[in-house]
Amino acid sequence: MAERSTAAVDVADNGGDEPLAAQAAKATSDGVDTQNGRAADGPMPDKDGERTKAAPAAAPELHSGHKLARRYRLEECVTRVDGFSSWRAMDEKLRRAVGVHLMPADHARARSVLAAARSSALLGDPRFVQVLDAVEENDLVYVVHEWLPDATELTALLAAGPLEPHEAYQLVSQISQAMAAAHREGLAHLRLTPSAILRTSSGQYRIRGLAVNAALRGITSETPQRADTEAIGALLYAALTQRWPYESDAYGLTGLPKGVGLIAPDQVRAGVHRGLGELAMRALANDGATASRQEPACTSPEELAKAVAAMPRIRPPEPAFTPPPEYQHTTYQQGSYGRPPTHPGGPATRPVAVPPPPLQSRTGRVLKWGVAALLIAALGLGSWQLADTLLDRVKGDSGSPNNSQSTKTKEDEKKPKESKPLPITGASVFGKQPIKADDADKTIDGKHDTAWVTKIFYGYEGKFGNLDEYDDGSGIVVDLGSVQEVTGIDVDMRSAGHKVEVRAAAPEATSPRGISDFSQELVKLGNTGKKLEATRDTPIKTRFVLVHITALPSEGGDGFRGGINEIKVLGTAE
Repeated sequence: MAERSTAAVDVADNGGDEPLAAQAAKATSDGVDTQNGRAADGPMPDKDGERTKAAPAAAPELHSGHKLARRYRLEECVTRVDGFSSWRAMDEKLRRAVGVHLMPADHARARSVLAAARSSALLGDPRFVQVLDAVEENDLVYVVHEWLPDATELTALLAAGPLEPHEAYQLVSQISQAMAAAHREGLAHLRLTPSAILRTSSGQYRIRGLAVNAALRGITSETPQRADTEAIGALLYAALTQRWPYESDAYGLTGLPKGVGLIAPDQVRAGVHRGLGELAMRALANDGATASRQEPACTSPEELAKAVAAMPRIRPPEPAFTPPPEYQHTTYQQGSYGRPPTHPGGPATRPVAVPPPPLQSRTGRVLKWGVAALLIAALGLGSWQLADTLLDRVKGDSGSPNNSQSTKTKEDEKKPKESKPLPITGASVFGKQPIKADDADKTIDGKHDTAWVTKIFYGYEGKFGNLDEYDDGSGIVVDLGSVQEVTGIDVDMRSAGHKVEVRAAAPEATSPRGISDFSQELVKLGNTGKKLEATRDTPIKTRFVLVHITALPSEGGDGFRGGINEIKVLGTAE
């Protein structure tokens, strides 16, 4: 998709002929970059495109308690700069807190702010703070946005220290995917700073001020995708090192030493996750130099999101084990039970009552005699059974050898045959449009570190049915070479959360293709964990077994991806 030259998308006041599928859901605090609780009024210390100077225009002289549209009551001014002000307000109709940006209708940026807000409101993506209203009324232009009281700015998180690798991975994954979705709709941010990133109590990262923050500040860029990608790289760099990747200090973070240029995160702080550090360097403008593996630079949020998805997933840290409180002895166990209180005149002379020795009471004697009787009875019963077994064996030895052999053969015939892995001669990808067909053999190579992995699919909870070319789902068909008696399946999935069934073709099938060709059910359709294991008492005769995937697990954000590491088919072959 071609890049836009400005952060705002022009939308006519009447909505135009074709609405833009643009922006999204949920804002917080004041919606303008803040630093230490107040607005970062000065110019950004990093590169953020061109900044146009606003024509002189006085900020509206409003006060707490003023109402807009007889609905929004202003409560606290949090920003007043560049001829506009930002407020925390109360929506008295819905009784919820909101944020409001205000500026005179004759302000030089009023038109672009309205256009940016209206186009941003159309995106409907919950990863962004939502624009609720954009109005021109009584010589005022105001933009109302969501307020998230439980969210924490990334600025505050970084003030406490660098993020754990898993948290930094979640940050760059969620932000890059969200910005890739925004750029696909022609929207850029251009002021993606730590104070524009919010972390909710559920661990989700939200972006505020899409298009609007840049319009309020008069910021434009000839390469908005590259500008936003570099900004995400700066956020990741700061999350890993607690340092701003430029020479100037910003957002409560210390900049890099002057004159050394951009250095890798692991040279700034020990213990930085190598893969994430390389990713930050690929996203930042770096005079052509990238990370140690010399991979190409990421020039758009889409490329960055794909690079993040290609990384091995970073698992969250193990929860710290809290030892149970130390066992407190009772007064009886401590030996103080029955003792008189100690007097200052000297130690107590009263003897301590000593409990009787174990099993010396009447109840103890009865218990001992009862146990002894049970032991004698058990020994007698065992001796009788042993003698009976020996007599039966003598009788059997004196009988006919032919009868003994025939009895043994009949018993062996009654035993079920043992299931074991069957040899697999080939594997292929199932579906109208096979996904990565060349990787099918990785599911039968005996290696759990190789896998067939699908592409990333977006939306629809990972279901293929919304796409005509994948409405049969996907999966792997294994060929046993000849018709075998199949009694079970053992599949190592790429991750938990797939919706899977296992089916077998009819014994006479020679080249099954569609789902109707696999008429025998081995495992019912349902969600599965990392391992899919199933056995059955009655074997199924077949040559072809299908591990059929109808829905994929989440890859993070709105992406879904799945795959299979290894397949074993169990049977009763000799």
